[in-house]
Amino acid sequence: MIIINEKEMWDAVTLHDVMDAIEKAYEIHRKGDYYMPERFIAAKEKNMMLYMPCFSSEYIGTKMLAEFPDNPKNGLPYLSGLMILNDAVTGQPKAIMNGSVLTAMRTGAVGGVCAKYLSKKDSKSVGLVGCGVQGLHQVMYVCAVRPIKYVYLYDAFNKDLSGFVNRLSEKLGDDSISIHVCENSTELLKHSDIVVSATQAVDPVYPNDEELLKGKCVIAVGSWRPERREVPDAVFKLINNVYTELPYACEESGDLRIPLETGVLKQENVKYMEDLISDEKNGNPHKHNDTTYFKSVGMGLFDLCAAQLVYEKAIEKGIGQKIDWK
Repeated sequence: MIIINEKEMWDAVTLHDVMDAIEKAYEIHRKGDYYMPERFIAAKEKNMMLYMPCFSSEYIGTKMLAEFPDNPKNGLPYLSGLMILNDAVTGQPKAIMNGSVLTAMRTGAVGGVCAKYLSKKDSKSVGLVGCGVQGLHQVMYVCAVRPIKYVYLYDAFNKDLSGFVNRLSEKLGDDSISIHVCENSTELLKHSDIVVSATQAVDPVYPNDEELLKGKCVIAVGSWRPERREVPDAVFKLINNVYTELPYACEESGDLRIPLETGVLKQENVKYMEDLISDEKNGNPHKHNDTTYFKSVGMGLFDLCAAQLVYEKAIEKGIGQKIDWK
């Protein structure tokens, strides 16, 4: 068995490697060649432990995340955890890796895959609402699939984004991409072709204005609880379909549950990324309005496929600390 730390995880793979793993996960999910029990949440007051197991024909992945909202005030991450990878035939442990890093890695890749299939190929700008760890990775992956020249940032709770800008610049490694901090999400919408929200917002982070949202590729990856939402009703008047990962998203995410309950969104207009990708690859592209929308709630199969990729690449490159159980 090997233990793979954060640096080694990123040394093992490229952004395009991880996006390929996410597309593989969509393919596996569509074929039904997996077993993924419902996510189990153990909560005490506002602190939560999340347990997400998933089985494929080759591996078993179990991600354990601690979600402690008060941690940032004490200089600690909001999310922390482990990913354990086992052999599906023998059950023997193969690898342990950083679960919060894997979450950022694979969720960023989910956003990147969405941008690849739903945004305009000539998109030059991306706007990010919610400048945390997840938002950082969302921008990284969008810039990997589109010729982005301008990045616009807004965070309702952090007005000093200088540290975030420095980290993002370092990660992008491209001086031709200019980064701008916005006063509000209205300013951000005016300048962005692709808009990504990665927040824990209770209410929509964008104004309910069709003109501002028209023509955007909207990617929402935060606020996954049923009572929370990031996207206003105006978006549903501009799109023909909303894309997500699985039917359970309509119950788990307020971004889908609430508009379905109010009638702004119809169930027949909820579509799945796995079908979109499969149809595109088979020469049957979906027809989209000028505005497109993807809502992610994630699934354990993403974690499993990303962890398998990291493990196999680490073995191939001789990365990671070997542990002898005997």
